Amino acid sequence: MDGVVEGTISLPENRLTVGPNAHVHADVDARDVVIFGSVEGNLHATGRVELRESAMVQGDIFASRLSIEENASIRGKIDMSATAVSVPAVRLPETHAAAGNDAAMDLS
Repeated sequence: MDGVVEGTISLPENRLTVGPNAHVHADVDARDVVIFGSVEGNLHATGRVELRESAMVQGDIFASRLSIEENASIRGKIDMSATAVSVPAVRLPETHAAAGNDAAMDLS
């Protein structure tokens, strides 16, 4: 996208590309976010955030993966913890050790 956008952007299953002429004043929720332009707001990505050379971000970034090119600008905090993004819960099989037996489970 290019141009001026204000409000909230929600594309949880898609990739959002903010063009070099874009000025975004919004919180962004997307799978992947690629920024060439200017964003003022928080970024939430379940996948990857890429800040290209001309990117300027004022806000917090919550993502699983982050790529920052030289000369990109960030003013805010970065949270790459597992709780920062929504990750589907994984249920592990019940082990015999939990039932009081001494058997071990190989998770590799």
